[in-house]
Amino acid sequence: MNRRAFLKLTAGAGASLCFANVGPASGTLRGKPNIILIVLDELGYYELSSMGHPLMETPNIDRMAKEGMRFTQMLAGGPVCAPTRCTLMTGKHLGHGSVRRNPGHEALRVEDITVAQVLQEGGYATGGFGKWGCGGRGTTGVPEKHGFDIFLGYYDQVHAHTFFPAYLIRNSREVPLKGNTGALYEGETFSQHRIFDEALKFIRDNKDGPFFCYCPWTPPHGAWGLPDDEPAWQKYKGEKWDAGYSIKENEAQRYAAMVNMVDREIGQILDLLGELRVDNNTMVIVSGDNGGNLYFKNEMHPHGFFAPNVDPKTGKVFRGQKGLLYEGGLRVPFIVRWPGRIKAGSVSDYLGYFPDMMPTFAEAAGLECPENIDGISILPTLIGEKAAGHRQKDHEYLYWEYSGQTAVRWKNWKAYKPRKGPWQLYDLSRDIEEEDNVAAQHPRTLERMTRYAAEAHEPHVPGDILDMELCMKDHKEAKNPKPWEQRRR
Repeated sequence: MNRRAFLKLTAGAGASLCFANVGPASGTLRGKPNIILIVLDELGYYELSSMGHPLMETPNIDRMAKEGMRFTQMLAGGPVCAPTRCTLMTGKHLGHGSVRRNPGHEALRVEDITVAQVLQEGGYATGGFGKWGCGGRGTTGVPEKHGFDIFLGYYDQVHAHTFFPAYLIRNSREVPLKGNTGALYEGETFSQHRIFDEALKFIRDNKDGPFFCYCPWTPPHGAWGLPDDEPAWQKYKGEKWDAGYSIKENEAQRYAAMVNMVDREIGQILDLLGELRVDNNTMVIVSGDNGGNLYFKNEMHPHGFFAPNVDPKTGKVFRGQKGLLYEGGLRVPFIVRWPGRIKAGSVSDYLGYFPDMMPTFAEAAGLECPENIDGISILPTLIGEKAAGHRQKDHEYLYWEYSGQTAVRWKNWKAYKPRKGPWQLYDLSRDIEEEDNVAAQHPRTLERMTRYAAEAHEPHVPGDILDMELCMKDHKEAKNPKPWEQRRR
């Protein structure tokens, strides 16, 4: 089956597709870059040592920024785990997506096309390693039905609340983990090490490319159970920090160790690419999945102990946090490295979000992409308009909805509708902290943005649950389902 027939078949009735080959690549297998997309769960915008954080040490992510491009306003597709992953995979914003809630098992529909499907049909080996969040087992959203040759990790994100689960899932089959019971902090087999090793194996096995390696890793999302011999834990366990919590000793130290651990693993991936001599033909992206969570928030630390949304240099604060559609729920660190193609040490203020990944990857590979998506390729921003062969397009507007909230971004304007109360309007060029609601002063601007919101929303139609018992099995596996609801001393 050729690409055109494949996309027509998987698009479903009534879907509109564009078959223009917009990429600069030659269309041959040799011209297609490998793509590694690493998404770190809840890593905050300012939780990098290169951003001036006084406690975190992230030398390998910092290296990526020195050797690639850092985006200042590449925004998450949603403010929580599952919806933001849906936008990343489908190229659709939350007004059009199948997964708009966060129960753990809400699923993609059968007809949803993912970036993995586009790449797979274009000759890519496709592997996923981490937290899926777009459909639990027994639903229409499982990754192996949406373009992944292999996916190892957690399908239901509630299952991912422990790093010591009794089993992981590979292509809907259980993979037992030796010595684990599903307890939050103790076990013999640390899941992230297993997931990381499988990602390295996938890269080695497919070094002749092209390959798409999707790593939606759970760390630093907690519970923060770590093996005693984990080097990052050994590094931080002796720090004399008191974050004011008592559920587990040294919780803040464990969180910092999680960040340092995944940074080390990113460095190992970069080293492997050099060893395999595929470095110059591999685009590597590192991003947070949504805005930072204000872990260990208390009177002494009103923005959380690690202050993920606070600029260490200026003290300015992105309002809100994970779960909210203020900037604090949407701003993520986003860095792209592609030696020889992306200018080292560059910084872009291009305004984009997660739906842009599908068309970007498709264009880089010279592949066709569904037309009925909301993303725009950012390849001209990455490699330059001359190399891309066309100018960078801009979004007319960006759109989000979640749990009774709505938000629209138009240029430097941000309109926000809370669960209760009227629309708010902020001029981010003057008020990045979203403190001064200027809705009354700019009624025409707000009217325009509320029109955008009305046109962006379609009724929510999630995928189907085909086997409820199987679906809920993984959902219930974690013994303590909400580890972040910790007790303050």
